Amino acid sequence: VQLQASGGGLVQAGGSLTLSCAAAGPTFSRNFMAWFRQSPGKEREFVAAISRNPSNTYYSDSVKGRFAISRDNAKKMAYLQMNSLKPEDTAVYYCAARPSILTAVYITPEDYHSWGQGTQVTVSS
Repeated sequence: VQLQASGGGLVQAGGSLTLSCAAAGPTFSRNFMAWFRQSPGKEREFVAAISRNPSNTYYSDSVKGRFAISRDNAKKMAYLQMNSLKPEDTAVYYCAARPSILTAVYITPEDYHSWGQGTQVTVSS
């Protein structure tokens, strides 16, 4: 599946942004979807993931309660709603996808086969 992320930008601390990930390909609904982020000099880190069943979502401790991941299989879209943003959320955000089996959970970058190009999120203090 091919992915394209969008929606990044500059926002003040405490503000909100919604990132979108558009997918192309016939198998989107069978993919586990995730968002990762990477800051300069740091490794890519897990932010959030959603299984084929949209009811199953997973979050890193650093964003739990502030971010929400969702998907629309009919539109082949995934989203990351980010609220109460902090300067430490500043990073390039990537969406990722991989085919999944129903019981598996994937939260490391090595688990993912397809990546979007990244979108910059900058949170000013």
